[in-house]
Amino acid sequence: MSKKKLYNADGFIYSTDPDFRAEKKEENISSLPVQDQLLRIKVDNKLRGGKVVTIIEGFSGPEKDLEKLGKELKSFCATGGSVKDGVIMVQGDNREKISQWLNKNGYLKAKLS
Repeated sequence: MSKKKLYNADGFIYSTDPDFRAEKKEENISSLPVQDQLLRIKVDNKLRGGKVVTIIEGFSGPEKDLEKLGKELKSFCATGGSVKDGVIMVQGDNREKISQWLNKNGYLKAKLS
């Protein structure tokens, strides 16, 4: 017996409105040029069990570009981390490494805080 799909691709299960049309979300967020990005780099250990995390915030652009930047930074620092809520978190105190990488790759306005 095949399983019936109870919802459409947009996640809607059922609507009582006969004229209901699901609106597609379009992501038309364009990235600022690399040299115009104002990134802030800081270290934090709050709510992490005493573990130190380097936080990069201030990126403006689509989520996929942020995830790509996060992946490149984690790879360069050879550590783990995550990208969520518009913030890149890299494990450990890597402020200097990240600042050097960002400046080398054209992010001229990266600031340590």
